[in-house]
Amino acid sequence: MASLNVGNLGEYLREQRNAAQLSLRQLADAAGVSNPYLSQIERGLRKPSAEVLQQVAKALRISAETLYVRAGILDEREREELETRAVILADPSINERQKNVLLQIYDSFRRENGFVPETDKADKADETPEADETPEADETSGAGDALKADAAEDDNPHS
Repeated sequence: MASLNVGNLGEYLREQRNAAQLSLRQLADAAGVSNPYLSQIERGLRKPSAEVLQQVAKALRISAETLYVRAGILDEREREELETRAVILADPSINERQKNVLLQIYDSFRRENGFVPETDKADKADETPEADETPEADETSGAGDALKADAAEDDNPHS
């Protein structure tokens, strides 16, 4: 985990609070934290937990992931992945099945390029092998293969 730059986080929180036209007390109330504690965070004297940052982000209506990056809890690449997932999941113009397929394709391409999706990291940490499970049952590998086949057909001028 990266070291915490509390001063930078505090400055950023103060800027966001001022932009939202909230007093320290109003933000503390909205986030469910004490006024003195929030003041200490803004002055760089306290290291807030991820849960507190999430509550503050919600009260400010900003991305919690942005605060996690500023606090050194999350690195920039992980934040970008989470934001990409959030955009896909929030899109009202596609249905749930389509969202799941897009996320599977996204994960497949990231794996192909050497990145392990956060969902895979969590699954691997919690995974206990079952007797009837096989690695070939990975649904995401087929999504990437299907797209590769489509791309190959597009590249072949004779088909």
